[in-house]
Amino acid sequence: MENNKDILDGMQLNSQLSLEEIPDLDLYMDQVIQLFENKFGILKRDENEKVLTKTMINNYAKGKLFFPIENKKYSKVHMMLIAMIYQMKGALSINDVKVTLDPLNTMITEEGFDLTDLYKRYVQMADESMGQLKDEMSLLSEEVTRHIVALDSEKSDYLTQLLLVASFVNMSNYYRRAAERIVDNIAKENI
Repeated sequence: MENNKDILDGMQLNSQLSLEEIPDLDLYMDQVIQLFENKFGILKRDENEKVLTKTMINNYAKGKLFFPIENKKYSKVHMMLIAMIYQMKGALSINDVKVTLDPLNTMITEEGFDLTDLYKRYVQMADESMGQLKDEMSLLSEEVTRHIVALDSEKSDYLTQLLLVASFVNMSNYYRRAAERIVDNIAKENI
């Protein structure tokens, strides 16, 4: 059975698209896809999975998850937004992502908001969250081990993994539900 460090190392949690990795020049769709594939390809569970496709990007554009592109090129701001969409869509519905990003897109297009500093903080907070996850995994593993020892079973490795999976799924659901409640508040405030 893998230990927590091996699990975390294999998850590549520090895979955020930093500002330094986003080119200062506008990119065509194929270049955007290549950028995301190069950065997030290590997160795929299998080789057939796609990080980002033309269809996905077109659907994000049609769904107005980001403001319109110009001359078939995506700006650095578009790529920051697409990176945020990429992360959010793993836990939220596309509609929830849209509701969350609508006010930001309006701020960018109508108020000239510079996304750069917010995006830096977003990446920084993602890195800090990884540290929190390490701490939570350690505590949860200790708790699960305590419960499994009390069962005194020959299948303790499997039962440990089962309880860890169930606990991580529960935590994921709690975080997702909290995020959905915040999305609902954003929707109410921006009607």
